[in-house]
Amino acid sequence: MTKLLFVCSENRLRSPTGEEVFSAYEGVEAIGCGTNSDAETPLSGDLVEWADVILVMEKSHKNKVSKKYKELLKNKRLVCLDIPDNYDRMQPELVRLLKNKVPKYVRL
Repeated sequence: MTKLLFVCSENRLRSPTGEEVFSAYEGVEAIGCGTNSDAETPLSGDLVEWADVILVMEKSHKNKVSKKYKELLKNKRLVCLDIPDNYDRMQPELVRLLKNKVPKYVRL
């Protein structure tokens, strides 16, 4: 089982889309979370420890994750997908971007 953690700011649009899309893949568990304290599901040390691969949407998310969870990131893959906050939840263009980018970093 491959555990994917999708990270954006609020956990309302991009990371929940990643969670929904990749949870449908066989052999994949996916969770979405956000870096902001008021996110639907806030990023936590437990989630970082749980994940095999952490997929952030923007460089600012990567910086926040790296800074706050440096000790927990040993032996973890932290990847920036470079997907801006320009999409609605489950918007077809966002789904297509995720399906194109994620397999470059994760064997599905």
